[in-house]
Amino acid sequence: MAKFSISMTDRMALTVQRRVEQGDYNNVSEYFRDLVRRDEEKQAAEDRLRDMLDKAEASGVSDVSFDNIWNDAEERYLKRQAAKHG
Repeated sequence: MAKFSISMTDRMALTVQRRVEQGDYNNVSEYFRDLVRRDEEKQAAEDRLRDMLDKAEASGVSDVSFDNIWNDAEERYLKRQAAKHG
């Protein structure tokens, strides 16, 4: 397992210490591992979004009207809600 030594402001150190003392994390290492995991998840979500935007841009302009798009989306939503509840 890799080890790191980091420097931070006193304010940041107090934030980390408070989170551990409040019981949100068992120790400082757990807090930083959680931060890294969250950063990885955020980066993955951003990558997926960029990929979707690239695909959308490459697909060109739609000839479907906004009203048709909205109505189709609403219909799909209502079907999902009906399936959930009944």
